[in-house]
Amino acid sequence: MIRQNKECVAMLLAGGQGSRLEVLTRKVAKPAVHFGGKYRIIDFTLSNCINSGIDTVGILTQYRPLELIKYVGSGRPWSLDRNHGGVHILPPYARANSSEWYKGTANAICQNIEFIDEFSPKYVLVLSGDHIYKMDYSRMIAAHEKNNADVTISVINVPRDEASRFGIVISDETGRITEFEEKPKNPKSTCASMGVYLFSWDTLRKALLADNANSASSNDFGHDVLPMLLNEGARMFTYEFEGYWKDVGTLDSLWDANMDLINPRVPMRLDDPDFRIFMKTSALPPQYISSDAVIADSFVSEGCEVYGNVDFTVLSTGCYIGKNAVVRDSVIMPDAVIEEGAVVQYAIVGEGVRVGKNAVVGSRPEDSPNRDDWGITVIGYDLKIGENAVVPCKKVIAEDVPGRSE
Repeated sequence: MIRQNKECVAMLLAGGQGSRLEVLTRKVAKPAVHFGGKYRIIDFTLSNCINSGIDTVGILTQYRPLELIKYVGSGRPWSLDRNHGGVHILPPYARANSSEWYKGTANAICQNIEFIDEFSPKYVLVLSGDHIYKMDYSRMIAAHEKNNADVTISVINVPRDEASRFGIVISDETGRITEFEEKPKNPKSTCASMGVYLFSWDTLRKALLADNANSASSNDFGHDVLPMLLNEGARMFTYEFEGYWKDVGTLDSLWDANMDLINPRVPMRLDDPDFRIFMKTSALPPQYISSDAVIADSFVSEGCEVYGNVDFTVLSTGCYIGKNAVVRDSVIMPDAVIEEGAVVQYAIVGEGVRVGKNAVVGSRPEDSPNRDDWGITVIGYDLKIGENAVVPCKKVIAEDVPGRSE
């Protein structure tokens, strides 16, 4: 029985383990990781959907889904609490004759064919839950229709030395795709797939069933489904995206994207009233900035108390920065406490962390004798860094660090 026809259904892949984010995803799924002071990573994709007029979203969860499920809830913050459509959490589930985890990105969608069929859509948009960007998908749909396409892949130009991290697309002068390589060692171009795929549903449905029946397939869009469709002569086109986009699947890229938010030279406005990024909020008091505090080029969220020095830093909700503490070039996640006299530099400090008095976390690159040995320092959630402790650069901390005597 069809609930209501929908032109487009979005399927958001949010089940990956996110192992490259290490300690930040040991307790939560990657899309639920905090970002930008008061957001979660998933806020961007969900906001893109509702800003694009797409009100039916399936979120495919698997790894550590509890926090993500609690956060998304009914979808109300994104206006996705709908009687017809809305947001749906789609974990793997047992069937009469089988029970299996999602084996790949394509298999995850394939296991939910019945969900998509209920809405009888013309198009299905396949999205990733670990990207930071603002995109009006309705423009992509318009381009798909204009090209009479079976598949449209959103692409962006990337630096050549980074191209091997992405699916690389080769197209002709009309934008029709002639080659697709998933993470090639020697990329032929810098035109990279953003992991945003628009399919005509009849094309995708047939392809998913064929791929699922192929025992040799890894059931992945980039490795299997897209090359299969290209070989079969499907009409596949690129859609060029020119805005800000960042894959935050690594610790370095997560830190970079947070720093971009407070860099005036980066065109990524989150306060645009015509294209808002929505998030789930809780009632918090306004920021308190002491008369002794010094703050420069930073984002200070609601509920923060600042008594020390903060420079080029993202302070998330409920953080406390003690007197004479120094925090530079860092991302401090919610409810973290940086005690009096502590120094935090070039670091990501997880939710609920307490950095003790006069402790030192991380260092500046110019203070490292060998730049190759330098990197950001990351402290996992709910840990304690003892008084006078020293956590060197490029360390990823998963356990409490005891203090040192003077």
